[in-house]
Amino acid sequence: MTSTDIRSTGTSHERRITTALFAAGLTTFASMYSAQALLPSLSAAFGVAPARAALAVSLTTGFLASAIVPVSALSARIGRTRVMTWSAVVSAVIGLLLPLSPSLEVLLAGRALQGVALAGVPAVAMAYLAEEIGGDGLGAAMGVYVAGTSIGGLSGRLIPAFALDLASWRWAEAAIAVAAAGCTIWFVRALPPSRGFVARPAGMRTVLSDLGTPLRHGGLLALFGLAFVLVGGFVSIYNFLGYRLTRAPFELPAVVAGSVFLLYLAGTLASAAAGRWADRIGKHRVLAAAVTMMGIGVLVTIPDRLITIVLGISLCTAGFFGAHAVASTWVGAMAPGNRGAASSLYLFSYYLGAAIIGSSTGIAYANGGWVGLAICVGALLAVAAVLVWYLMIRARLGFEAVAGSRVCAAPAA
Repeated sequence: MTSTDIRSTGTSHERRITTALFAAGLTTFASMYSAQALLPSLSAAFGVAPARAALAVSLTTGFLASAIVPVSALSARIGRTRVMTWSAVVSAVIGLLLPLSPSLEVLLAGRALQGVALAGVPAVAMAYLAEEIGGDGLGAAMGVYVAGTSIGGLSGRLIPAFALDLASWRWAEAAIAVAAAGCTIWFVRALPPSRGFVARPAGMRTVLSDLGTPLRHGGLLALFGLAFVLVGGFVSIYNFLGYRLTRAPFELPAVVAGSVFLLYLAGTLASAAAGRWADRIGKHRVLAAAVTMMGIGVLVTIPDRLITIVLGISLCTAGFFGAHAVASTWVGAMAPGNRGAASSLYLFSYYLGAAIIGSSTGIAYANGGWVGLAICVGALLAVAAVLVWYLMIRARLGFEAVAGSRVCAAPAA
């Protein structure tokens, strides 16, 4: 075989990997957030409060968070492709069964199980790409995967929202489940055998040792805390926005209210811009600007005017994704030793915040309406501001590399 043939074979292998991981991002994140647009319909169908209906989202992300670290360790022992394949297939099967749930309790249990099943892709995808694709192509491949997660998350919200205009929540859930199952088939058929994987010990002592180092690092702890509060506030806004838009004084149709998820595209643009600005002026400055933008956005959403709500949500979305892109990148640049362990803890904090805060703020919404929710999110942003201030002090004192080498960001919400 000539050198040209070898390069061609390598390029083909990398192209198959990139295509497969794009499909994996689609199916995983479409399934993860498929219930968010359905929350008002679930409240109406089962006669429950918004906070209880929001468990359909929070249980999935919460159980996913709990499985991130053990699944990552398991993949180091039995193989990345095996874990990702089983993850996608099992979650797709569960998704197809969810529309048949006879009660909300059964639906919530299914969503919790789906969260555990889903963990295999986000926990393993980054490590898999790093092992299989050389340094020159890694950034582009990761970009395609992140694009898949972004489009998947958007589709998982929009498809059910549009389906609700024609049928019940069951048919809406079925529509996204069928789409996710199709992407799963695409992923499994496209994923090539692993070439770069080498099995490593993954005993409890090894795992605890890998996790201990990041947990003793002040800067990383601040970033983990930042992920927890920012995603918690962000998910809370989108969880209960549908209730506000479908009730007085707006009373928008479900399909129109669901189209607000198109504002996620502002986040896609903001995350790319934030990465470029972080390299130019420093990660801590971009984080501060992003948190400030979220705070302004929350304030702008308070008046009962549709135009200000759209503007405010756009600012919140752009600010959140900008902060998330910078913070997740900074974790890799800051982490001493095992970067995979630090990334796993960041993802754990991220999804745990979405689970715990994303549903509990429903109590504030039930008691104080949108103003009550805005106050809660504002308090979370105040905590975020303190954490960013701490990171800025460390940066100024030279403890961290502010504009260190770029690493791939964690998946979008």
